[in-house]
Amino acid sequence: QVQLVESGGGLVQAGGSLRLSCAASGRTTNAMGWFRQAPGKYREFVAAISWLGVNTYYADSTLGRFDISRDNAKNTMYLQMSSLRPENTAVYYCAAAKDGGWHRSMFNLQGFGSWGQGTQVTVSS
Repeated sequence: QVQLVESGGGLVQAGGSLRLSCAASGRTTNAMGWFRQAPGKYREFVAAISWLGVNTYYADSTLGRFDISRDNAKNTMYLQMSSLRPENTAVYYCAAAKDGGWHRSMFNLQGFGSWGQGTQVTVSS
């Protein structure tokens, strides 16, 4: 099972940008994704990317502002976040998909495993 470690979180003002990284201890040929959990809320899907990076999928709330990418040579996935809003404040988690497919039904908590420990993103108004 691949081990994942997130980094890059921090405090940023509204309208600012952050880039999160997710380093994998081993190579995975599955899709990977980002999720987030705000205080008092359920963990929700943010974005996913297929193994070769050809396919991406975003939650509607992040479309156009967030950009997911991965560098398989470095076993690292990224989430570039722009135009951040206070409501984006959350702990952001990366995860690897449980199987090697790419299908609409996988973009939820049940479709992913091998979670990282999370990185805090705080957006001030």
